[in-house]
Amino acid sequence: MLPPKIEEALNSQLNAELFSAYLYMSMAAYFESLNLTGFGNWMKVQTQEELFHAQKFFDHINARGGRVIMQAMEKPETDWESTLAVFEFTYKHEQKVTSLINDLVELARTEKDNATYNFLQWFVSEQVEEEASADAVLQKLKLVGDFGPGIFMIDQEMGQRVFTPPTAGV
Repeated sequence: MLPPKIEEALNSQLNAELFSAYLYMSMAAYFESLNLTGFGNWMKVQTQEELFHAQKFFDHINARGGRVIMQAMEKPETDWESTLAVFEFTYKHEQKVTSLINDLVELARTEKDNATYNFLQWFVSEQVEEEASADAVLQKLKLVGDFGPGIFMIDQEMGQRVFTPPTAGV
């Protein structure tokens, strides 16, 4: 049985994961409006990852006898000053999600919910990857600045990203 505090917190995180997907889709739309389809692709892949994360929370809540309660979402940002600004925002957002996951881990420990604690360890590792991925693009953008050909080259690279769901049992 899922402890009530844990159920509430996991539902909040499910909502946060769905919001992240919504935010990244908004970023994809922004990039595509600028004909930066590679960056748009990167954000679409990020959207798929966030939806995968949300599904994992959904399934865990249900598997533990809890009840998923969908919540309202706020409107995501839709405009940014530059490609660099988008990735600065992305990196900060991933740091915020890492903080949320860390809070969940601490709650699971406090509530002595070892099953949820164990479940969350995948997300702890995943957030290391999420932050590193966003930061890698951010650092490239800092290097090229507003240099158009550099942005074009990075856009081409971002177009190669694909979503590969983790293997079963993860």
